[in-house]
Amino acid sequence: MSDAPEVNRPVVTPVRVVVALCLVAPFVAMLWVSSYAKVDPTLIGIPFFYWYQMLWVLISTALTMIAYKLWQRDQRARKAEQAHGGAGQ
Repeated sequence: MSDAPEVNRPVVTPVRVVVALCLVAPFVAMLWVSSYAKVDPTLIGIPFFYWYQMLWVLISTALTMIAYKLWQRDQRARKAEQAHGGAGQ
């Protein structure tokens, strides 16, 4: 066992901030109803209120996939760093 202090990566990293923003953005967009509670502009006869929400279904899917992939990459990097650091001591 070493007397050297253990160095941990910070919990809040830029990648984790991006993950959080990807997951929070759809909630903010949908909870801010006054921004999309209107009829115009219509898209092929569909009022803005409806097509805006359906568009966010697709956007939310893409953002969730991005967040998941970033989270996986971050976890792999942490495990690799932990294994490399443990082997070097």
